[in-house]
Amino acid sequence: MEDYGYGGSDSDDEYCDGVYDDDHDECQEDEDEQKYYCTRPPSCKFIRKESLLAAQKDDLKRTMDLLSLKEHNARTLLMHYRWDVDNVLTSFVEKGKEHLCAKAGISLTDSSSFSSSHVLTDTTCEICYNEFPTDEMTTMECGHIFCDECWTNYFIVQINEGKSRRITCMAYQCYSICDEGKIRNLVIARDPQLSDKFERFLLESYIEDNRRVKWCPSIPSCGNAIRAENDEYCEVECLCGLQFCFSCSSEAHSPCSCLMWELWLRKCQNDSETGDWIIANAKSCPKCSKPVEKNGGCNLVRCICGQPFCWLCGGATGLAHTWTRIANHACGEYKKDLEPKTANSENDILRYSHYYYRYKSHAQSLKAEEDLIKRLRQKMDILESGEFVAKDNSWITDGFTRLTLSRRILCYTYPFAFFMFGGVLFKNEMTQEETAIKQSLFEYHQQQLEKNIEGLSMFLEKPFEKYPAQEVLEIRMKIIALTSATNNLCEKLYDCIDNELLGPLQQTTHIIAPYRSGGVEKASEILENCSTETG
Repeated sequence: MEDYGYGGSDSDDEYCDGVYDDDHDECQEDEDEQKYYCTRPPSCKFIRKESLLAAQKDDLKRTMDLLSLKEHNARTLLMHYRWDVDNVLTSFVEKGKEHLCAKAGISLTDSSSFSSSHVLTDTTCEICYNEFPTDEMTTMECGHIFCDECWTNYFIVQINEGKSRRITCMAYQCYSICDEGKIRNLVIARDPQLSDKFERFLLESYIEDNRRVKWCPSIPSCGNAIRAENDEYCEVECLCGLQFCFSCSSEAHSPCSCLMWELWLRKCQNDSETGDWIIANAKSCPKCSKPVEKNGGCNLVRCICGQPFCWLCGGATGLAHTWTRIANHACGEYKKDLEPKTANSENDILRYSHYYYRYKSHAQSLKAEEDLIKRLRQKMDILESGEFVAKDNSWITDGFTRLTLSRRILCYTYPFAFFMFGGVLFKNEMTQEETAIKQSLFEYHQQQLEKNIEGLSMFLEKPFEKYPAQEVLEIRMKIIALTSATNNLCEKLYDCIDNELLGPLQQTTHIIAPYRSGGVEKASEILENCSTETG
């Protein structure tokens, strides 16, 4: 059994971070600012299967118009530059059209001039050495001419080997890209199904070769793709509801970098036995040693014997505490001087255990709080029909949204800290003194965020739907203030990571997705009425 909450009664609740004044009479935050919207423009869009062709043609048309190219040449150019239109235009301005096209294997010569001399005579194919009339020969833009039979056999082999996105001329040391229209016409006459495969390769190149577009990694696949308009280091939500990191296609893991998250998953997998021990389903009471199971979000629990203790570290806390602080207790900070003087391997296990357990504890709290929204909706229904009738109870849902978004961020701060302040990732970039200073600064922001999250969780779980109207108003002001303060603390944490921790280091590997107060960005439709354009 357990009793949630920091403090024995509501009168013990005290906010001390500058959101309330000393008398708790008024909230210093404007209630109109309780809703949070990201000021950045939408940076990601989803592409349905039926709108893929329209999305591809959008970039093709832009390139064709600006560079005066045929469609197949524009496609070849964009494939070479991984469908980065901005990069193509930059290279065009800096180096010119001829250099741009030559690098991509595009010949700007009109192929019709090469075939005019062969109108009245048969021509020898330099592949099979047979003579063919002109209408049975095909000339590519590079000027090389071979018989249709040899071209077709060559194209079939290339398509079956998966090389159809950039099929080069089969002349010796000619690297010009063949005209996709001519490839299509020759192959379809021999094998229509293979021609469809070729078309599919060209279409899917927009995703496979495009660093700004990726398939949604949902399992089973939803078939959608996501295009990042502004920044490939972002976290997105597909139409199917899956949230993932656009850079590595793993689950959204900010503020961990992709490399940190990959190493953390590998570490957890390799140390699964240690993890099983850490993530035990119950904790022993520090007083009576009875097992206590945690089934709510708050991390301060109370045993049936009356002993309160911290779920994160299992240490007794006493009764002298409020939700903002526990007297003489701070377990979020990793203190190296408390490590026993044992072998390095044992110290590594203890250090990993410290961060892993806190990571999993907050993950469990996040999972437990998923059911909270159902209870909150019931509370809202009771409030709207009871003594306290409010026109707008969005402060409840806003508080819950902020709680879950911030809890997820807090969860991933522990893998970040594990690699940031220990191991080999940054050992050559920071001295021990610099590491200690940065770790202290980070843990200050981390603990402030954790403190507010626990407070927000506690107030949302209170049975305030049963309170008198005046007490409901007080709870409302506290939740609004905590919602605002928690958002501000998340911003400060990310600012600390960007500017104080990672910013000064000479590294480009550990780039984290920016903080968005509205949470992971939901992708919007890339084009309106795309399905009608594909017909």
